[in-house]
Amino acid sequence: MMKFLKYPLIILWRMWFYILMLCTIIPLSPLFLVLTSSDRYYRHFFWLVRNVWANVILYGMGFFPVIERAQEMEYGKSYVLIANHTSMTDIMLMLRASENPFVFVGKKELAKIPIFGFFYKRACIMVDRNNVKSRTEVYDRAKKRLAQGLSICIFPEGGVPEEDIFLDAFKDGAFRLAITYQIPVVPMTFADNKKRFSYTFLSGSPGIMRVKIHRFLDTEGLTADDRAGLKAKAKQVIGDQLRRFNEDKGYVG
Repeated sequence: MMKFLKYPLIILWRMWFYILMLCTIIPLSPLFLVLTSSDRYYRHFFWLVRNVWANVILYGMGFFPVIERAQEMEYGKSYVLIANHTSMTDIMLMLRASENPFVFVGKKELAKIPIFGFFYKRACIMVDRNNVKSRTEVYDRAKKRLAQGLSICIFPEGGVPEEDIFLDAFKDGAFRLAITYQIPVVPMTFADNKKRFSYTFLSGSPGIMRVKIHRFLDTEGLTADDRAGLKAKAKQVIGDQLRRFNEDKGYVG
């Protein structure tokens, strides 16, 4: 009997995710409009999406973040935040993982999502990875945000990889940005997001979402010639931790 109920329940549960998205964004839209109207309000916008929007969706879906920190971020200091990318919930989990206000750099296609995309356009740095001019403009907009004491978040895989890919190749952008502005890279490993809420529709379940925030990778004194080494080190740190999470036989997910 339970076998026949499983998929209808998963479908209803996954539909609940989109209902939660709408039920948070629509009532908050007037505030979002005001807080995204000027850069000087961005910290207030960040507080709202971190402490209200992300919490409602994560806990409303039965997801419980468990965050382990090897190093603490200093408030008011800028960083480049990176993590492996496997799920729509990565955005909410990243918001929970960092108390320091940051700005997402993300692909322009997300702006097409109804309602969400409207505010995404106003609050994030969009990039068309197939357009050289767009990629260059990212640095100009990021520089402005960093000057305001904000951090930048980039998922270095450049998108969500196919389900069978453990960890996709990292693109250069996050590391070029960190070296250019001599700010630390903060690698994070998201252990359970693919299992909890992947892009495979008839899959997923409530449960714990583990995050490991690793020791920061310093970029002071590095040059463009060091970009490949920094990228390789970041990928190794995240990949090794992902393997440790997967091998944790004592974990009940």
